[in-house]
Amino acid sequence: MTGRVTAGLPRLEAAGLDAWMVRLFATIDEANLPWLTALSRDCEAAFGEALVDLVPSYTTLLVVFDPLKLDPELARRRLEAVLAGLTPDADAMDGEIRELPTWYDTSVGPELGRLAERAGMSVAEVIGCHSEALYRVFALGFAPGFAFMGLLDERLECPRLDTPRQRVPLGSVAVAGRQTAAYPAVSPGGWNLIGRTAARLFDREREGFSLLRLGDRVRFVPVDRATFEAQGGDTTPMGEEAGR
Repeated sequence: MTGRVTAGLPRLEAAGLDAWMVRLFATIDEANLPWLTALSRDCEAAFGEALVDLVPSYTTLLVVFDPLKLDPELARRRLEAVLAGLTPDADAMDGEIRELPTWYDTSVGPELGRLAERAGMSVAEVIGCHSEALYRVFALGFAPGFAFMGLLDERLECPRLDTPRQRVPLGSVAVAGRQTAAYPAVSPGGWNLIGRTAARLFDREREGFSLLRLGDRVRFVPVDRATFEAQGGDTTPMGEEAGR
């Protein structure tokens, strides 16, 4: 690997009998993205049918493989070979543009009003601010299909909830810090909810499973309740949904 170099990096770290963590960088930087997308691409080619999953983050890539098809030591040597020849992906910053139709409403986005108050904006202005931006997918993780996107307008920057919810509904659109995301499945979560999307973010029948990929650019497109319902969205309010 040549280019952006930090002492001791890249580094391979064992993550069980079926995974290696490749640590490329020490700090979060948009310039990391071309290297991470190139590493993901090259690992897919190097591991072939033995590859189970790739989980990229801002600075690392978790490579999960089938130990019945590939010995862990051989997997390590393959990763070393990939790193030796790694060059950044020139097209990484030109990822696909994805649109996520989103119903912004306080019934499904209970923090929408609080964000508006915190920013000194109206709810409509918050919706406009969030939906007018084009966000980059910087990492995938936490749950299959969960994409960490940024950067959120600094006026909407908001810390995570002090007490995470035990159950966040499928498709919930949320913000935390200067990141935004949409929940691909029902799960616990501590981000601030501002709406919902009916987009199918994770599908085992889809090639690659996840709708959003590392490097993609994402726009949240406001839709009304009727459109959201027609797209298959669940309009059950948060309070009622939590009790289902």
